[in-house]
This record gives sequence, structure tokens and C-alpha cells, in this order.
Amino acid sequence: MAAEAAAAANPAARATLKVTPKTPSVASKKTPPAEAPPIAATEDQLSAAQRVYYGEYQCDFKQVIHITASERHPAYVDLQFAKASYLMKPVLSSTGAIRLEDVKGQTLMIQIARKSMLMNVKSGSRLVDECVSPGQRAEIEAAERAAALEAANTVGGASINAAATPLP
Repeated sequence: MAAEAAAAANPAARATLKVTPKTPSVASKKTPPAEAPPIAATEDQLSAAQRVYYGEYQCDFKQVIHITASERHPAYVDLQFAKASYLMKPVLSSTGAIRLEDVKGQTLMIQIARKSMLMNVKSGSRLVDECVSPGQRAEIEAAERAAALEAANTVGGASINAAATPLP
């Protein structure tokens, strides 16, 4: 007993005691469940996938989104934003907008003719807005050219062609 008391009082003797940290057993490590493949695409989904704007989107605050057709799942879309990747299901809405719905229910991308936005479904907030793909940019520029041409052909509310018509 006297030896134990001396060892307890002596810091050098205490340093020789080995403390081993607890290591988790192999059985306690959780392995993530295997992801189930998404359901097979319907005809409506195939149609919506053809209308998706693919490519690199330039967004507000110099953020970028990449959208490509999924190589593993026909008629699905791979979306990359920041460091996250999502498998999205294209859906045509009643308004004509394309909805890209995350198969895990975390995000939603809405594509309209002039822009797209990525939403967090759970919080209801926008992750990024004012995103424009090359296809959308081409449509915007074509609409602007058509509007400029129409404005150039209109003088004082009347068309130039109508003004050039001789009076009886």
C-alpha cells in the first residue's frame, strides 16, 4: 500500500501508466444504406427532360450551376451547385415552367424562359437566383432583337407599313 501511495504522489510514476482511448468497434460503425435507383421515367418526364436548359448557368453573386443529362439514369438530370450534387427529376408544370425536383426532396430548381432559381425545399428559401443558361441567354437575346425590330418599325403607335399605304 505504501508503494501505491508513493506512486500516486510521484508525477513521474503516474506518467508511466498507459491510458488507452476507447476505439469504436467495427459493429458500431454505421454504413450508409445503399441508394435505391430512382423510379423509371414516364413519357411526361421524357418530354420534360427534352425541354431542360442544359449547360453552365451564370447566377447572381458570381455563383455557377452545372446541369447535365444523367448518364446513369435516363431522363434524369445531374445538378452541381457549390460542392453539392443532386439527381433531379424533370417535371413540366401547368404554366410551362420546367421543375427539376431533387429525388431526395432537398432542392428544387425552377426554369422559366428568362431565368432559373434553385430553392431549398425544407426551408423554403432560395439557394441561388438569377441563373441563366446559354439556351436561356439565346432566347433572351432573340426576344430583345424582336422587340427592337418591332419598335423600329413602329412610329407614333402606328406601323411604318400601315403609314406607307396610300390613302384612297
